[in-house]
Amino acid sequence: MNRHPSVKWAQRSDKVYITIELPDAKDVNLKLEPEGKFFFSATSGADKTPYEIDIDLYDKVDVDESKASVGLRNICYLVKKVEKKWWSRFLKQEGKPPVFLKVDWDKWVDEDEEQESKSGADMDFGDFDFSKLNMGGSGPEGFDDAAEDDEDESDTEEVEAKDAKAVGDESEAKE
Repeated sequence: MNRHPSVKWAQRSDKVYITIELPDAKDVNLKLEPEGKFFFSATSGADKTPYEIDIDLYDKVDVDESKASVGLRNICYLVKKVEKKWWSRFLKQEGKPPVFLKVDWDKWVDEDEEQESKSGADMDFGDFDFSKLNMGGSGPEGFDDAAEDDEDESDTEEVEAKDAKAVGDESEAKE
């Protein structure tokens, strides 16, 4: 009997991220079919324990545009959707998902957040130099104590001048 590795998933409107957590996976076999059939098998550990996943994704996928990456700790699969739309769930079957399947909150983006991030990403700032905005943040090394002292002194001088004028006005009023 084959075991199921832990699987995490997240989606965007145009793709689904599938991360299979299986350290030191050997003999990795991945198969993705256009109608959304996803198959994975591999062995892991000193005793070469077999692991397998055979699931039906919610909708059709673009096999040619999808990519897989086999790492030391996990297998990542970027699955491109045929239609650019949000899926209401990950699997075609309704009901409670299998226990080995979890949401990947590190990669998850809500539908409305995706729209916001795209609008910000589309902004073209051209050759705008943000360093000329003088917004501070240069840190302790670039901190200019003399400039701050000048600002403080000028504020103080203005206050002293107003006070002196006010005292002069009071003395004239008393005479």
